[in-house]
Amino acid sequence: MLVVLSPAKSLDLESPVATRKFSQPEFLSEARKLVKDLKKLNPEELSELMHMSSKLGTLNYARFANWQTPFDKDNARPAIFTFIGDVYQGLEAKSFTSADLNYAQKHLRILSGLYGVLRPLDLMQPYRLEMGTRLATSKGQDLYGFWGRKLTSNLNEDLATEKGKILLNLASNEYFNAIDVKALDGTVITPVFKDFSNGKYRFLSFYAKQARGMMAAFVIRNRITTVEKLKEFDSAGYRFSADDSTETKLVFLRKRAA
Repeated sequence: MLVVLSPAKSLDLESPVATRKFSQPEFLSEARKLVKDLKKLNPEELSELMHMSSKLGTLNYARFANWQTPFDKDNARPAIFTFIGDVYQGLEAKSFTSADLNYAQKHLRILSGLYGVLRPLDLMQPYRLEMGTRLATSKGQDLYGFWGRKLTSNLNEDLATEKGKILLNLASNEYFNAIDVKALDGTVITPVFKDFSNGKYRFLSFYAKQARGMMAAFVIRNRITTVEKLKEFDSAGYRFSADDSTETKLVFLRKRAA
């Protein structure tokens, strides 16, 4: 089972990294091209492009100005210990054993607007570039055009080594839209997490993001390889609902937070 996550806007650039192992991003040369274009923009233009505050525009202007290769342990950090948004709070990678990290390296992928696809131990330097950003390049008017089929082909290479060829989609629509599902050589399983609120079960973004991270951790810690075993996920009070699910959309409901 290959698990796909979105990245996070919030980054941890200070805390100790719980492993000495690291790897290099597959699409580092493509990232260089994007950074070259981004370095041409001033803070105000970055703020406008990414719809963010002037403070964040200035911060990311400095990040892109300082972005350089080659990556090493002194100027970059493994992705899984750098992203700290809601999904990664649920993932709790700092609690992974060495064996868990090795398993995650083979079975977990993080989609990224700048880096394309990251393995957990791939080194990265700080950035802000969401997949939906309309950054014009020689390949198109946005990042979907820039990446084209590359990300899909990369996932297919990983799926070729996966028993059952199951891709567990725990990414947001913004990021998973960069994948050509029809060209994927595998079955896409998309979990949906709903919490009981105001008399009905609803999709609540904050809780759903945490649940995605928790499910990724469940797969990694328990070495889950089948959809039937995936249905046993019960972290934080979620339970599989067969009545609300289909073969490829698995719905998990929670009456109240555990």
